[in-house]
Amino acid sequence: MAFWRRTGTATLRAEAVEPGRRRFLALGCACCAAAALPAIPAGAEVPPAVQRHLDLAWEAAGADLGPYLRLGNTALVPPAAPKVDLGPLINQPVPPPGQAFDNLFYVGARWVSAWILRTSEGLILIDALNNDDEAESVIGGGMRRLGLDPAQIRYLIVTHGHGDHYGGAGWVKRVAAPKVVASETDWRMMATRLEFDAPEWGRPPERDVAVKDGDRITLGDTTVELLETPGHTMGTLSLVFPVRGGGQEHRALLWGGTAFNFGAQPDRIRRLQGYIDATDRLRGMARARDLDVFVSNHAGYDEAIAKLAAMPAAGRNPFVIGADTTARALTVMHECARATMEAWTA
Repeated sequence: MAFWRRTGTATLRAEAVEPGRRRFLALGCACCAAAALPAIPAGAEVPPAVQRHLDLAWEAAGADLGPYLRLGNTALVPPAAPKVDLGPLINQPVPPPGQAFDNLFYVGARWVSAWILRTSEGLILIDALNNDDEAESVIGGGMRRLGLDPAQIRYLIVTHGHGDHYGGAGWVKRVAAPKVVASETDWRMMATRLEFDAPEWGRPPERDVAVKDGDRITLGDTTVELLETPGHTMGTLSLVFPVRGGGQEHRALLWGGTAFNFGAQPDRIRRLQGYIDATDRLRGMARARDLDVFVSNHAGYDEAIAKLAAMPAAGRNPFVIGADTTARALTVMHECARATMEAWTA
């Protein structure tokens, strides 16, 4: 599933990139990927420093973490503003909702995710999809199919200030009146200068609960830890929370913003450094705190839809990957970011 290929030299063969680029574009967007990439000429030279980090990413990915390797594409092209048609992405067939753990449910679309965390005193919704109509049909419809009541949503956590994650907040507010949580940095961005906007996206929610790195939200028997992991936006939040299944409790990490979508931004080096630092910090945390579940807010990375489909026949929960594998996923992301930094500063 790799989207570039090691060649044993500092030369990247363009024909090795193109098939992966086609798959990458099928999943990409202004928010979750670098989108329409410029052409890479055949025999394009890859600086050794860039290749070294791509090789390390490849090694960390092994046979099971290939989707994260698409981040390495960004190191192979000049920084550019993402260009994307959201319509085909939003209009993909909606996957069935699913239950990943006793207390964690997938109610997202095929392209962008939404998760419900069930507690003893109500529900926490993580992200709200693109717009109110989609939130009502996909989140609301999915919840009802799973026996969950949208009116019981007590918190909406917006992982970052892009429209495919806040766009349906209006519907959520109407049906449940939850507290809406985002980082201070991204509340400011949503209120003053949106990085991306599109007619398919609902308007940003009104400022509500602002949090910073290390803050916690407790609802009933469940506490969610909020970690600032800047880069995708400067106020991206990643979440740590308990999940339960099969009589066991696990610790889940939801990464709040994966792709290097900021190539045209004047602060791209600062943001990329923030991403490098955040992935390094959290891979250490994954091992130290046994974060053995790693999920995303775009199912193209964590393969949540395929994992949900496999669960009835699986002998074990495919979402439980182990702390070492969580750390490996963060290493792939980290090394792709370092490769991109080498390319952008060369």
